[in-house]
Amino acid sequence: MSGPRTPEPALGGQGASSTGSQDEDTADGIQSSHRMLSFSDALLSIIATVMILPVTHTEISPEQEFDKSVQKLLATRIAVYLMTFLIVTVAWAAHTRLFQVVGKIDDTLALLNLACMMSITFLPFTFSLMVAFPEVPLGILLFCVCVMAVGAMQALIVVYAFHRPHLLSPQIERSARRALYRQHILGIVLRGPALCLAAAGFSLFFYPVSYLLMATVIFLPYVSKVAGWCRARLVGPREPPAHSLEIFTFDLHEPLSKERVEAFSDGVYAIVATLLILDICEDNVPDSEDVKAKFHGSLVAALGASGPHFLAYFGSFATVGLLWFAHHSLFLHIRKATQPMGLLNTLSLAFVGGLPLAYQQTSAFARRPHDELESVRVSCAIIFFASIFQFAIWTTALLQEGETLQPSVRFGGQEHAFMFAKLMLYPGASLLAFACTCVLSSFSTAIFHAMQIAVPFTFLLLRLLVRLALAGLRGLRGLRGPARPTHTRPVPGATDDAQSPLLPAPC
Repeated sequence: MSGPRTPEPALGGQGASSTGSQDEDTADGIQSSHRMLSFSDALLSIIATVMILPVTHTEISPEQEFDKSVQKLLATRIAVYLMTFLIVTVAWAAHTRLFQVVGKIDDTLALLNLACMMSITFLPFTFSLMVAFPEVPLGILLFCVCVMAVGAMQALIVVYAFHRPHLLSPQIERSARRALYRQHILGIVLRGPALCLAAAGFSLFFYPVSYLLMATVIFLPYVSKVAGWCRARLVGPREPPAHSLEIFTFDLHEPLSKERVEAFSDGVYAIVATLLILDICEDNVPDSEDVKAKFHGSLVAALGASGPHFLAYFGSFATVGLLWFAHHSLFLHIRKATQPMGLLNTLSLAFVGGLPLAYQQTSAFARRPHDELESVRVSCAIIFFASIFQFAIWTTALLQEGETLQPSVRFGGQEHAFMFAKLMLYPGASLLAFACTCVLSSFSTAIFHAMQIAVPFTFLLLRLLVRLALAGLRGLRGLRGPARPTHTRPVPGATDDAQSPLLPAPC
């Protein structure tokens, strides 16, 4: 870069001086933003996840068949849910970027953040209106107004923080170009609300354009990147500006805060697991009068009638828990999370948020036996997409493995084959179950329950199975005889017993 750079201050090695500085900040009313960010991440993950509730509460009577009208209704509601979930995660990503610029907070800034969170908490209500009345402008209008209010609060946070520079990160606080930073950040923060303003206007006379504009908010960073690439191809690359603003951008290679990605993801998984038991508590606690009238006072018999619901609950909870475990194992080996990895993680979480819908479908087997096949396929599809996007995160990380992954899970690493098997277990099992229902449709329920039982046991034995598979591959390679020597140039730093990237050392 042609412009001079202010070196970033070291984060570690401050010792007792950091404690003294923190005491001084507290005395001046300045606080660390850590606890506020944890609160914000928890709230945003809850709001994003409860968006699925209007979809799961879609009423389908036992006599009603899973025909095209019901499929269209569910498909519309799922599409709207995915869009609004992703918009909430866009707000979370903007919040994450914003507080990479704002390093500390005071009382006023904390209250502005609470006002921003309050606007976000109103989104589920507006989403419920959009689900119930997708063609009525009011629901779209209120949703867009909420998003604009969130953007306005974030803009106020930017203006206030730059008015009090000691709240900013040290790199920007010491910069002589703070005005340029403020203008740049405000422009990015207000892009999404500006699109929602246009969507609100179109909702009054042509609502499909409103949905298109709201979907554009999700992919705006990637649209900007593609537009810049096309412009560079057509007119040539532009000269880099003299004073580059890199601290707050939508660059696809710019790392996200791995800690906040993990915190937000853990919140989504925790809320999804909690929503499952809420349905049990709401629908499966028998009424005392019903126990007396229908089951002759036997509570055991009354609970036994809800057996399929409990079976569906345990299977769904195991699915949520094991998907979280795979996510935890994945991010345990990730050094840096890039923007494409963040987008794939968001898509995975969106389908994880749909697992309560899968629970609703599988728990309804006893009430609607004629819809078992469709319910199983919907559940398999949700599980497949929730897990395949996890695998896509790992695949994307492998493209830049030197920067993003720990050495043990790179090509040729000791854990590479094990991570491949762990992340492919649920996509493979759900896809296999879906394919089996196409051939053995009369056994669809048994196939689905067999998958739910087999996958946890496979997780327990996975390392042993991977070792056996690798040993078998080595045995097959040994039966083919010694490999013919190839005349290749030696690679600097390579060892004599280097192994094939697809056949790593034993786990």
